[in-house]
Amino acid sequence: MRFINLIVIHCSATRCDRSYTEHDLTTDHLRRGFSGAGYHYYIRRNGDIKTLRPMTQPGAHVRGYNAHSLGICYEGGLDAHGHPADTRTDFQKHSLRVLVMLLLRDYP
Repeated sequence: MRFINLIVIHCSATRCDRSYTEHDLTTDHLRRGFSGAGYHYYIRRNGDIKTLRPMTQPGAHVRGYNAHSLGICYEGGLDAHGHPADTRTDFQKHSLRVLVMLLLRDYP
């Protein structure tokens, strides 16, 4: 198992009024030359947590820190006009809290 001392939370930087599935995210990352989705977890607007990359594999989400971090991304981050905003739903906030709490048990 690799050494993990950082959990990084990202948004997908997509509009809150449009669906952006884990398949869409993975496809976009493949187009950018990644070997798959750069994040380990993806949280959909309905709160579903999707595993995208094995935790044993470094992510591709934060240059210089991928080797010892886990990446979590939530769907959204832009309002309906395309401006940056905290668009997290109550479901996403709950799922994010639970996921981070569980990860901190294994990676304090």
